[in-house]
Order: sequence, then C-alpha cells, then structure tokens
Amino acid sequence: MNIKKIGLTALAGSLVASTAIAGELTISGGASIAYKDVSGTLAVDATNRVAMDQEISAAGSAELDNGMTISVSHALDATGSASATSSLTLDMGDMGTIAYSDASIGGGLNALDDITPTAWEEVTDGVTGNVQAGMGNGSGFAYSNTVAGAAISIQYSENFTATGSDGSTVTANNSNSLGTSHSIGITYPVGDSGLTIYGGMGTEGQGDETEIDHDTIGLKYAFGPVTVGYQVNDEDNSAAVNTVAADEDLETTIIGISFMVNDDLSISYGHHETESTTTGALDQEIDGVSIAYSMGGMTLSVYNHDGENISNVTGTSEGTEINLAFAF
Repeated sequence: MNIKKIGLTALAGSLVASTAIAGELTISGGASIAYKDVSGTLAVDATNRVAMDQEISAAGSAELDNGMTISVSHALDATGSASATSSLTLDMGDMGTIAYSDASIGGGLNALDDITPTAWEEVTDGVTGNVQAGMGNGSGFAYSNTVAGAAISIQYSENFTATGSDGSTVTANNSNSLGTSHSIGITYPVGDSGLTIYGGMGTEGQGDETEIDHDTIGLKYAFGPVTVGYQVNDEDNSAAVNTVAADEDLETTIIGISFMVNDDLSISYGHHETESTTTGALDQEIDGVSIAYSMGGMTLSVYNHDGENISNVTGTSEGTEINLAFAF
C-alpha cells in the first residue's frame, strides 16, 4: 500500500548558525487479519486469537555525487509514533552493498537458517518453546556482493543476544559483556540447471560469555512446478564459564518440498529434526504443511505445524494460523 510521498525537513539552528536537511520518504504498508491457535503441553493460552497486522514503513533513497546510492528504511510501531526498526544502506555498485540495522540485520548466516521451499511460513513458526533452528538475529552491519556468480553476505554484531547458550535466561559474569557475533553466508546458483547451493559459518556470542559456533550447508532444486530442498545445520554450544557442564552439539536436518498447482495456488510440506549430543536427550521433530492462494490483491495463507520433544526434552506444541492479507 503506497500512500503518498512526504517531503521531510529537519532544522537545527541557534543564534550562530542554522542547517537544513531535506529528504523524501515513501510511506507504505498493508492490511491483514489472522486467526492463530496453539495447543500441546508447551502451549500458551492466547486471549486474542484474532489480530490485525499493524506494520507501516517509510523508505527513501538518494544518489550521491560519486554515483553511489544511499537509502534508509524505518519500520514504524503499532501506533505509528516511533520507529521500531531502522536501517541504512549504501550501494557501492561493483564494490557491493553495506548496511546497518538497529534491530534486525538479517545478513550472513541468519539469512540461511532455513532455505527449504515453503508456500508460506517455515515449519518452526507457531511452535511454542525453545525451538532449535539456526543462528539468531540482531543489530549490526552486513556486507553483500556477488563474486564469480556467488552471492556473498557477511554479518557483524556487537550485541547479538543476552540469553545463555541453551536459550535460557542467565546471570552473566559481566552483564556488559554480551560477546560479538559474526558470520558469512554464500548462495551459488548452478547456471540454469535449477540447482542452488547454500553454505555458511559463524560464531554467536552469548550473555553468559559463551559462544555458539554455527555452520550450514544445503541445496534447493526447482524443476517445473516442483521445488525440493535439503539442509543440515550444526551448532556447537560451549559450556558456561566457571561451570562443569559439558558442551552440547546440535545437528538439525531440514527437508522441504513445494508444488505450484497454478499461478495462484501453492502447497508445501516440511520436516525439521534436531539431534543433541546431551545424554538422554530426545530428538526434536517438527512437521508442517502450508497453503497459499492469491485472488487478485488478496492472499489467503494457512499453515499447521506440529512439534514433539521441543528443545530435545519431552513436550509437544502445535500451531495453526489462517491469514488473510490485502495489497493496495
């Protein structure tokens, strides 16, 4: 929904000097209403199962004298009175693109947490609990470029997460030392074969001064209306400082297949399984189906995701969502 362009002028002045900076931002957004239900031993009773999306964003760009392009984006909060997420991007042409986000950088390995095809959401969405998935997100810098046909993305963040290596809340030895996080992700399409190969590795700093080492490798193959994907994510969680706890290794295998019935209707199935080296740990398993159907400016999307042994311990969670979105 593109409402209109607004000219913004910021003035800063005193009795000594005055400076004016003018720019043009485009306000955009959308409208959607959704019904969501969760069940199982890990389910949290949601009092408001029906809700509307309240996203509004403002974006603008300008070309610099050296030919580079600078762009800014602000995602507004529900009231529209403040910016919830902001990003600044510098496009340097053949030298690549560098971006900063104050909340969700999304570069590096984070962009490759699940590359398998789906008609709508990933199979972990809507499943309650500490779902073992991929490298987390946070504020920071991301650099991207294309080299010899491969898309490369590098991410760096100084304040990635304040949780422990197992996802729990911890008392850090140094509350101001949350660690740094960095990763690289590579996407390589193999000519016109329909095959795309993915890979990456990174280190995620934790609030208890431990680290999680990540790596992933996967592929996606499209032939006609069918797309299949396979991926393996590895996590090496180091033990907390000044404890005798053992390190924990996690290996997540993801399989997905999607089918375009026609230009308007698509369906998909996904399977997500995580094994832990912790003695006595159960295998976390999640299965899900998604359907998306478009009718002009309206899209109806549905998913049902069912998880067992979330966080590799006994527990079940099932999530179902029906979403009706409108484009203007």
